[in-house]
Amino acid sequence: MTLLALPDVAEQLGMAVTRVHQMLRDHQIIAVRRDGIAGIPTDFFDADGAVTKHLTGLITVMRDAKYTDEEILEWVYLTDETLPGRPIDALHGPLAREVIRRAAADPF
Repeated sequence: MTLLALPDVAEQLGMAVTRVHQMLRDHQIIAVRRDGIAGIPTDFFDADGAVTKHLTGLITVMRDAKYTDEEILEWVYLTDETLPGRPIDALHGPLAREVIRRAAADPF
């Protein structure tokens, strides 16, 4: 998993880094810490650099079901042969709504 530092995310999204911090607090996106530095997975962004359309909805559904950020990250990166592939990859295509449906039903 490749990560973008928060200042790089802010630049990519054309906003202040404080707005990225607010997105994290509002659970619109999830960060990962490596060596004490927070970063956001590059897989969370579309080819045009925007946050993947259905990511925030997926995070909301899973947080409402009491999953932690760590559990959400684990789930989106687990291979699911019935999709096929990983949920994070399916969020970038026509199976995005199916990923959210499965997350709402019972992701683990």
